[in-house]
Amino acid sequence: MAGLAFFGATRVNTDPEPMNDPRLKNIVIVGGGTAGWMAAAAFAKVLGPHYAIRLVESEDIGTVGVGEATVPHLKLFNNLLEIDESQFVRQTRATFKLGIQFNDWGRLGDSYVHGFGTIGHDVGLLPFHQYWIKARQAGKADDIGAYSLNTVAAPRGKFMVSATDVPATSPLANIAYAYHFDAGLYAQYLRGYAEQRGVQRTEGKVAQTLLRTDNGFVEALVLENGERIEGELFVDCSGFHGLLIEQALHTGYTDFTHWLPCDRAVVVPSEITGPPTPYTRSTAQAAGWQWRIPLQHRTGNGHVYSSAHISDDEAAATLLGNLDGRALGDPRVLRFTTGMRKKFWNKNVVALGLASGFMEPLESTSIYLIQSGIAKFLNLFPQRDFSETLIERYNAQSVFEFERIRDFLILHYCATERDDTPFWNDCRTMSIPDTLQDNIRLFRDSGRFFRSAEEMFAAVSWVQVMLGQHITPQTYHPLVDQMPMQDLQAFIAGVGKVVASCVDAMPPHAAFIERYCAARAGS
Repeated sequence: MAGLAFFGATRVNTDPEPMNDPRLKNIVIVGGGTAGWMAAAAFAKVLGPHYAIRLVESEDIGTVGVGEATVPHLKLFNNLLEIDESQFVRQTRATFKLGIQFNDWGRLGDSYVHGFGTIGHDVGLLPFHQYWIKARQAGKADDIGAYSLNTVAAPRGKFMVSATDVPATSPLANIAYAYHFDAGLYAQYLRGYAEQRGVQRTEGKVAQTLLRTDNGFVEALVLENGERIEGELFVDCSGFHGLLIEQALHTGYTDFTHWLPCDRAVVVPSEITGPPTPYTRSTAQAAGWQWRIPLQHRTGNGHVYSSAHISDDEAAATLLGNLDGRALGDPRVLRFTTGMRKKFWNKNVVALGLASGFMEPLESTSIYLIQSGIAKFLNLFPQRDFSETLIERYNAQSVFEFERIRDFLILHYCATERDDTPFWNDCRTMSIPDTLQDNIRLFRDSGRFFRSAEEMFAAVSWVQVMLGQHITPQTYHPLVDQMPMQDLQAFIAGVGKVVASCVDAMPPHAAFIERYCAARAGS
């Protein structure tokens, strides 16, 4: 996956303000939740105390509030905020994540892991999987998952952070991982962080959005109690409805439902029944798929489905019938339309989180997209004139990112051989974007994949999913033949042995948490 870097300094130095200072200083965030408080925390850290940051939210307005699975990029965000990892894990009741296990996606009975990190190691200009293709065709290699630390460790329930007492070339020296955590607790944690750094929180509901008559920019918000809140920059974190970006500015929405047909999810937490797995589980169902996200104190569950193929009651029954433990409440139904705003930054409003668009949580991209939006915005941070050049670049980058993630998600649905239900028949036979079709055609030809610019998912992710769902390369890069078959076999076998021995040395996931970052009663 792509790296995600914020600009160099963690704080913008501000000298005494000159007359007619072009810098904007008054930022209003509408909506709390994960998106709002991530933005507030990052702005407080990076922009510093000379910027007035105000967040408006209402405790009467609920958030989606389910257990969240993330990708490794979140570590960069937490590092920017200088958050202590052990404290963060305890406070959010988190567990660790090495990847996602996909069950029954390509065929009934299938199971593969899309793991973070690397597969084997490159040889010269070629990635490991090119050599693996030749060995596999000759019957001299195991499944591709046998050659990645994460994909071997995850099903075995092993976990540790990167070791500092091993050679730099060891797989244990650079372990890629993410987290499962309670999104509500994460928002609370970031709220405390942000308020300590000067962010002002205002309780209340927005009753009216006032626009300037000259240029249509948002001028102020009026709360239900009559309070008027003015700002120069407004960040819309108000959820699906997009209070500012859509209801006030009528930005428009690009719908992806014809490619990603699931439009609802039913969610429920359940009791833990054993040690937490260091991976998210995604199991394909008759008309969608079901997630399982293990936390320290409960398990998060959800069934994402197509309402055109199954009713809400049937979806809830499927969810409840496939829980590992007793449900801790009644199932809740969430409705959504997969897609994105036609502009993510419109005039003086930037949308983050669900206000900017929605990608179903199949590859845990929701929080990443918040983080990426914050990073792009800080890199393109405007002055009071709101340069159209900056806005256009932000929107172009955001559209590109959403469309490439969209293609990766579609891959999971279209690359299936399942024909046992109308839903899977529709997915298997649907037309797909040309960009995705080109990637599949190239990989099927000779196992090659070329990453475009700064798209989120790197070749290692595409390779694992395509192979996991039976997109088999016909051949391999011709430079592979420069390695004699005997050497090739030894190379492949050696990588497998190193990975297996490293996983043997790793502690159980639960033992690692208990030793370093277990949440205690009352903490």
